[in-house]
Amino acid sequence: MISILDKPPVEVQNNLDLLKADLNSKIPFKKLDRNLLIATWNIRAFGYLTRKWDSDDDDSPKRDLHSILCIAEIISRFDVIAIQEVKDNIRALRDTLKVLGKNWSFILTDVNKGKVGNGERMAYLFDKRRVQLSGLAGELVVPEEWEDNIKDNALSKQFVRSPYAVSFQSNQHTFILVTLHILYGKNPKSRITELRGIAKWLSSWAESVNAYHQDLIALGDFNIDERGDLLDQTFLSEGLYIPPQLQNEDVTRSIFNTTKFYDQIAWFNSPTNGPELSMEFLNGGNYDFVPLTLSNRGLTKNSLSWLISDHYPLLAEFKV
Repeated sequence: MISILDKPPVEVQNNLDLLKADLNSKIPFKKLDRNLLIATWNIRAFGYLTRKWDSDDDDSPKRDLHSILCIAEIISRFDVIAIQEVKDNIRALRDTLKVLGKNWSFILTDVNKGKVGNGERMAYLFDKRRVQLSGLAGELVVPEEWEDNIKDNALSKQFVRSPYAVSFQSNQHTFILVTLHILYGKNPKSRITELRGIAKWLSSWAESVNAYHQDLIALGDFNIDERGDLLDQTFLSEGLYIPPQLQNEDVTRSIFNTTKFYDQIAWFNSPTNGPELSMEFLNGGNYDFVPLTLSNRGLTKNSLSWLISDHYPLLAEFKV
């Protein structure tokens, strides 16, 4: 049986070389003791895997070893990345870690049971040379006392996919990442409850961790349709801040629709009243993998979305 660690065919390696060159030109390089690269990526149905270099039309799933090499190469450019839509079966995740090598590790949730949970997990992959786990990991639950403030029966439902918080340390600095995947629902209004709940939860927690000189950063797929819409306003209602570089219309989230604002990296940034991020934000953006990943195979965007993803990875660079 073919292994992800076998030498790939020449056409696969040539495609990978093009991808590496493009990443070198567009993603900031890791600089020892100087910067921190945090990313989030909804990798579509990141679960099972077909053990071929290039899957055929009748193969299921479509994701193959060629696409895993591309995914791993993109992930390798970050220090820590939150991944949504990791499925019950983690074969693709395990092969990705094999490619990344011994310097990489991961931590992930159990599976969200029930139809609306879609059999998903949330995970963090991180470069152990650059960041280390600092002790905290847990899923967020709405306190009973907040029921009246959150409204819309949020308490009885809780979060469909519990937000996942993990603390990391880089260069003696501790930061907590909270990743989530908001339920898409039947319409945008159905997402408001969860967005309101997570915004309030994060605001309360940020006040606490900020007192211990720790930073809190929210990242993931918030299923916000457009910049400035009601969903966006709800997400930012408790003081969360998205830097202008990630608000730019050129920084798209979906490979299918340039206006969608699904994925976010946000934090609290109040120098006068409330928690403020102590790390200095340097830059941010997305990475458009569409032109180069699997470019030798003549795929449609829909086909590519099942092999790589329908979301772009989103990144933020900080000074440490």
